[in-house]
Amino acid sequence: MATPLLQLVNIRKEFPGVLALDKVNLDIQEGEVLALVGENGAGKSTLIKILAGALSGYEGEILWKGEPFRANQTWEVQQAGISTIYQELTSCPELSVAENIFLGREPKKKGGIIDWKRMNDMAAEVLDTLHMHINPAARVSSLTVANQQLIEIARALTMEAKLIIMDEPTSSLSEHEVKTLCEIVKKLREQGISVLYISHKFEEIFELSDRISVLRDGKYIGTRDTKDASLDEILAMMVGRSVDMHFVARSTKKEEVVLKVDNLTSKGFFEDISFELHRGEILGISGLVGAGRTEMARGIFGVDRVDSGSMVIYGEERRIPMSPGEALKLGIGFLPEDRKEQGLVLMMSIGENVSLPSLAKNKKNFVISFGKEKEDVEDYIQRLSIKTPSLNQLAQNLSGGNQQKVVIAKWLASKSKILIFDEPTRGIDIGAKAEIYDLMNELVAQDYSIIMISSELPEVMGMSDRIMIMHEGKQVALLDRDAASPEEIMGYATGAM
Repeated sequence: MATPLLQLVNIRKEFPGVLALDKVNLDIQEGEVLALVGENGAGKSTLIKILAGALSGYEGEILWKGEPFRANQTWEVQQAGISTIYQELTSCPELSVAENIFLGREPKKKGGIIDWKRMNDMAAEVLDTLHMHINPAARVSSLTVANQQLIEIARALTMEAKLIIMDEPTSSLSEHEVKTLCEIVKKLREQGISVLYISHKFEEIFELSDRISVLRDGKYIGTRDTKDASLDEILAMMVGRSVDMHFVARSTKKEEVVLKVDNLTSKGFFEDISFELHRGEILGISGLVGAGRTEMARGIFGVDRVDSGSMVIYGEERRIPMSPGEALKLGIGFLPEDRKEQGLVLMMSIGENVSLPSLAKNKKNFVISFGKEKEDVEDYIQRLSIKTPSLNQLAQNLSGGNQQKVVIAKWLASKSKILIFDEPTRGIDIGAKAEIYDLMNELVAQDYSIIMISSELPEVMGMSDRIMIMHEGKQVALLDRDAASPEEIMGYATGAM
C-alpha cells in the first residue's frame, strides 16, 4: 500500500481528570474519503483540533506525506495543506464572498493596495470549479448556510489543501443542500483531495466514504472498508462496552404522573414533544448533539421561550414557565449542561451557591436568617458528601464532581422535586460518576423525579427507567429500559431506524 497522506501514531491527549485520546492510530490515503465516527465524547473533536493546530500538548507522532510533522499552529497546518471546516462556520458574514475566500491572502497591486478585480476573478474561478453560481462581491451574510459552507471549501482549495477535514458538515443543511455537498465531496476525491469526514449520519457515511474508522472512549477501535461494513457492525464498534458498572436495579416506578408535557414546540429547535414523568422515575433523554435535547430542557425550565405546548404538574394544568423563577415556584430544578457557566457562581462560596434559589425561604420580614441558611447548607454538604474544608470554600476551587454536587444541593435546598439533569456526569472522573449515580438512585427512592439528558449510552441504559430518543428536534422513540439495546438507541438517534 502507498505511503499514507496522513498517519497518526499513538496520539495521546490528557486534560485534567480526563484522558481524551489514548494512543490513537489512524491513517488516510491520498484521494480517499475516510469517515470518522463515534459517540459524543469519543474524542473526535479533540483529534480534529490537534490536526488543525488548534490544540497542542499532545503525545505521539503525526506523519504528513511520510515525514514527521508537528501540528503546533493553525497557519503551519494550513501551509502544509490541511484545512478544517468546523461545524460552527468561521466565515466573516459582513465581508464579501471573495474577501472570505482570500482572507489574509488578498492579491495586491504595487504599493500594497488590494487588487479587487483580480481577487473577484480568482474567486469566480474557484467557485466555478465547485459549480457555484454566486457573485464573488455578495456579502456572505446573504447566503444560505450550505453556500457559506461551500465558501469555506473554496477557501481550502485556494490554499491548495490536500486534506480537508469536515466536522458535521450537513448538520444544518436541507435535504437538497446535503445532496449538493455530497456531490462536492465526490468531486474533491476525483481531484485527488482527501477528506476526513466526521458525521453521525450513516446514510451519508455509507454513500461517500471509502473506509470508516471508529473511536470509543478516546481509543481507536478499528477501521472497516465501507463496501464490506454493515451498519450493525459499525454501531456495535461504537457502543460495544459494558453498561452495568455502577448501575443497580431499582424497584418499579410509581404510577403517579408528576409532569405531563404535550406538543411542546420551539420552532427551529424541537417540535411536538410529548411525554409523562412519573413519581420516583428517571426518564432518560438520548440523542446526538443538535437533536434539541438541551433546548427542550431549557424550554421546560423557562430559560428559553417556547412557541406552543401545554404542561400538567401534579394533576394541575399550568402554563409553560416564562422564567426560571416561575419554574422554581412549580417545583422544577435544572442542572445545566455547563455547570461552570450556567449552574454556579464560581467566585461565590459553596454556601452562597446552595442558598441562592432558597433566599426567599430563609428570610423573615425581609431579613435573611443566616443561621438557618448555614444549617441547611451544612446538611447538604454532609448528605451529598461534598469534599470541602468548609461551606466558605469558593466553588471555583472544587473538583468537577464536587461542583456538580453543589448544583444538585442548590436545587434540593429549594425543595424542587422535579429535577432536570443535563449531562450530569460530563467532565468528572469515574469515582465521582459513581457517587452521582448513587445520589440519583437515592433521590428517586425518596420520590424525586428526574429527567436525565445524557450522551453516554451506558449511562442512559443503566440509569433510566424509560428512554426517550430525539433526532433532529423530534421525538422518535420511547423505550423501556429492559427492552432497549445500544444498537437500537443509536439507530434511532442517528436516523438509521
